[in-house]
Amino acid sequence: MSEFKKVFPEGFLWGGATAANQVEGAYDVDGKGLSTADMVKFVPKAERTADHALDVTRAEIDDILAGKVDATFPKRFGVDFYHHYKEDIKLFAEMGFKTFRLSLNWARIFPNGDDAEPNEKGLAFYDAVFDELLKYGIEPLVTLSHYETPLNLTLKYNGWADRRVIGFFTNYAETVFKRYKDKVKYWLTFNEINVISLSPYTGGGVLTEGAENPMQLCYQAAHHQFVASAIATKLCHEISPDAQIGCMLARMTTYPATNNPDDVLKAQYENQMNLFFTDVHARGKYPSYMNRFFKENNITIQKEVGDDEILKEHTVDFISFSYYMSLSATASPEGDRTAGNLMGGVKNEYLESSDWGWQIDPKGLRWTLNDLYTRYELPLFIVENGLGAYDKVEEDGSIHDDYRIDYLRKHIEQMKEAIADGVDLMGYTSWGPIDLVSASTSEMSKRYGFIYVDQDDEGNGTLARSRKDSFAWYKKVIATNGEDLA
Repeated sequence: MSEFKKVFPEGFLWGGATAANQVEGAYDVDGKGLSTADMVKFVPKAERTADHALDVTRAEIDDILAGKVDATFPKRFGVDFYHHYKEDIKLFAEMGFKTFRLSLNWARIFPNGDDAEPNEKGLAFYDAVFDELLKYGIEPLVTLSHYETPLNLTLKYNGWADRRVIGFFTNYAETVFKRYKDKVKYWLTFNEINVISLSPYTGGGVLTEGAENPMQLCYQAAHHQFVASAIATKLCHEISPDAQIGCMLARMTTYPATNNPDDVLKAQYENQMNLFFTDVHARGKYPSYMNRFFKENNITIQKEVGDDEILKEHTVDFISFSYYMSLSATASPEGDRTAGNLMGGVKNEYLESSDWGWQIDPKGLRWTLNDLYTRYELPLFIVENGLGAYDKVEEDGSIHDDYRIDYLRKHIEQMKEAIADGVDLMGYTSWGPIDLVSASTSEMSKRYGFIYVDQDDEGNGTLARSRKDSFAWYKKVIATNGEDLA
């Protein structure tokens, strides 16, 4: 009996992924407005507590705007992709990228979010980036909102908590769809849309201090994003019929810590709360299991006439997601906790952990792919996966990151297994092909890239780019369409 052949499909989209607020810099250049990400300071690892959160308060924002705080925050400067994009894209092309996932900075195009007219210099910058990508045959995969809301919308409307932001967002989406319809074939609406329920400021520019029911605020804001995403999907299909548009989830695959039925139910609950967001995008309606959650948490979703119809009629073409690790859940209040991508879990004794305590689970990616495809029967796209680690620069300038190669190899092997299982997988963009400012901690020392950037946590360095060992390895993986993983 012959083994089922495990191969990546022809035309598989290999590449890498970044976010504007983590790479671009140039936060006050060419008419760009301030965004919510520009208010996030760097907290050194030694000063972070177990409950370290990304959210920012109104008082902190007011102090920053009043000049009471040194605002040389890392995300304001990124790794200066704004001025290095040609050099960086040339390196991506050298690796053989088929696609490059990037996000548009909404405040670079509409500085205040609610402007009547867009900023032409902002639009022209992305024109230049797309032209450079297409020169090398690299397809842009573009996220409309990646942890970035124009700050004015937070100060004036409390971000996505206010329904009026739907109109501002869809005006922005229509603007860029029309502008780039001949250059962009793949779009995503909101990055890791479920994060609005974990970090409302990060996910939606929402300030929750003083709110009578913060969860009500978060899930109402999520509803506004669902409606905006559906309208954007409709606009994309009308303006650019050949384009595809998807949603994006931070997939927090959760196992029961034991086979105790209470743990099994707890894990099911955690998975439902995570997949609620893709259920709405892909199935076009709120799942029934949320009724009890809303009732028990005194949440009432305020809808307007037509909301349910727009969600139903304009579902996504594909589902994209990030996967860094799996989590384990227990109904017991005891148990060793572990860190994670905005959300931790119970320690899994069968898994190793990264330098930041994230539990490494390649086989969990195969399980996740099968689970998502069985649930939705839509094409899938892994748009974030990677290893944040400390890298050592040797005296000769080389960087031997075998640990990163090992992490990626094991995950790519499981992707092949999932494809053999029958999963329709469109592509894979590893997170941070070039070192960037961490989303969760604003560090540079937490490095993901195949390309090293000479910059430290305080922003010191030459910004020189250099190739790590993983650069040549990933180039070989792409050249052989995933066949040579050695």
